[in-house]
Amino acid sequence: MANFVRVASTSEIPKGEGRTFEVDGKRIAVFNSNGTFHAIDDTCKHQGGPLGEGELDGTTVTCPWHGWTYDITSGVSPDDPDCAVDRYDVRVENDSILVGV
Repeated sequence: MANFVRVASTSEIPKGEGRTFEVDGKRIAVFNSNGTFHAIDDTCKHQGGPLGEGELDGTTVTCPWHGWTYDITSGVSPDDPDCAVDRYDVRVENDSILVGV
């Protein structure tokens, strides 16, 4: 069973943006896709780019280093489906974003 850890307030991640947090020794990127929050590993499988700094378009984030894309709802990359990143459950309680690790 996942342990849910508070990472931020909902107001700290504007719609259409992401932020990176360290949770239990893991770098996790949390995104706000039109008011719905999603969390995936922060590290791009292509060359290690920071996904939390990438550009978000709907539910697709583009790695800022070399342009690989990932679906933030599943962690799957259409550029190479075998190179998916881990996805984490997210809960919002009151104004707090919690990530299950």
